[in-house]
Amino acid sequence: MTVEVKIGVQQTARELVIETDDTNEGVAAQVTEALSSPDGVLTLKDTKGKVTVVPVAKLAYVEIGRSTTGQVGFRS
Repeated sequence: MTVEVKIGVQQTARELVIETDDTNEGVAAQVTEALSSPDGVLTLKDTKGKVTVVPVAKLAYVEIGRSTTGQVGFRS
């Protein structure tokens, strides 16, 4: 299962959206670790191996949730 991570960056209109093979808890731990230092960086690797690095000083928010990519169906 993939996890979708949405990252809001200060003074940027668009959010970064990353799909990773990590768990919700694993991503949350990486965010917490990065936030422990004011000069820290959040580094996440997506499902294709691309690495995204964001300085924590620029983070507005991080939203972690299950990805809906590849799911088919309708809700009533």
